[in-house]
Amino acid sequence: MKTLFESTTINGLELRNRLVRSATWEGLGSPDGSVNERLIDVYRELAEGGVGLIITGYIAVRADGRQQATQLLADRDELVPGLAGIADTVHEHGGKVVAQIVHCGGQANREATGRDPLAPSAVASPGYPEVPRELSDHDINTLIASFAAAARRLKDAGYDGVQLHGAHGYLLAQFLSPTRNLRRDRWGGDVVNRSRFTREVYAAVRATVGPDWPVMIKLNANDFLAGSTTEDDASVLAAALAEAGIDAIEVSGGTGGSGKLGAARSKIETDADEAYFLPQAEAIRKAAPGVPIMLVGGMRSLEKMESVLAAGTADYFSMSRPLIREPDLPKRWAAGDHRRAACVSCSGCFGPARLGEGIRCVQI
Repeated sequence: MKTLFESTTINGLELRNRLVRSATWEGLGSPDGSVNERLIDVYRELAEGGVGLIITGYIAVRADGRQQATQLLADRDELVPGLAGIADTVHEHGGKVVAQIVHCGGQANREATGRDPLAPSAVASPGYPEVPRELSDHDINTLIASFAAAARRLKDAGYDGVQLHGAHGYLLAQFLSPTRNLRRDRWGGDVVNRSRFTREVYAAVRATVGPDWPVMIKLNANDFLAGSTTEDDASVLAAALAEAGIDAIEVSGGTGGSGKLGAARSKIETDADEAYFLPQAEAIRKAAPGVPIMLVGGMRSLEKMESVLAAGTADYFSMSRPLIREPDLPKRWAAGDHRRAACVSCSGCFGPARLGEGIRCVQI
């Protein structure tokens, strides 16, 4: 029988348990996109807290893909030594770390980039007022190469793998969405064409890093926006990525414009409130039955995770806000204190990050 606190492997990467720190923007990166000691301290605390796998906050593959001025970059080789500081620190404290890479596309912020946002089509993203510039075919191919180059730098920096950010309305998710991708060339139209960008990003990354270094994806299985991506679209992409050799899929949903159905929901008070992306995980499991599934979305109790694990819907369980309040939560659970996570799901932790103070729980 599978258990939460057993050792497992993903493409040779050994993990000490099935708990994952889902990618979380810490609000602590330097303005030039480099790592600093305050950020390293966050990762040291997480590694010491006993989580099986840490996924970094979203790292932009190009400067024009940033959403935040405190977002890390992996767009040039001189950043590699600083990025290595995170990986080395996590490893020194017994942890494993995968770098999440992203281009925010139409959700990039002009204040952070100084440039026009870029997207598959000149369509504003829900919740974001600016109309982006439509990418040319040449632009698209250049972006694919940028993802591959960023992955190579992160491998050089000693990370244990990379996760493509295909969720929450960012560029990969924009290409998949029928409301945000209105193209009529090979990058748009039916779901096969709309999924092409993500498939080619994965192929380019895999060709660059080789077969034995984990490449994962965070995938929106539903945007919860009228006419946008649903489980049907996401399942086509998941099946194609499974066939191509993706090493894990973290199932998520919602965008910055999805309101109460966004990625970070409130009032997670009972077992019934937890695992709110479970129906989406069930769909992706059916589409990609041989791929490890990570489930994010309101995970607060061992009991809920154990029941989902026993049902076979997910293999790993990702948390963000609970590990902001209690970075040592996995260690507490492993020691026998099985009380629910103390996080009250208020999302107040993101306020200090927006003020440049770094993400932190405001309840303690």
